[in-house]
Amino acid sequence: MKIDVLYVADCPTHPAAVKLIKQVLAAEGVEAEIHEVLVRDDGMANELGFCGSPTIRIDGRDVAGESQDARSFALSCRLYPGSKQIGLPPVEMVHRAVLKARQGGGGTSF
Repeated sequence: MKIDVLYVADCPTHPAAVKLIKQVLAAEGVEAEIHEVLVRDDGMANELGFCGSPTIRIDGRDVAGESQDARSFALSCRLYPGSKQIGLPPVEMVHRAVLKARQGGGGTSF
């Protein structure tokens, strides 16, 4: 399982996102390395399809799913619909993404 956390410098929720992932992995008994990717500029944001900071991808799939509207990618903060914590996905969303990846529902890697 490959886990990427894409973030911009000084993102206040980046450390909390990494902590959330670690908690979900521990709860599910999954060992995986978390790769933290600093998105440095607009070109990198476009190249990575960066949806805002922090973006969590498991096996190349955004934990929020593929329902993102076509949008321009840029260095910005990210909001997750239905989340009680600003800038973080709901824990259930991360759990679902981990379970899907564990069951072989991988995706495209960036």
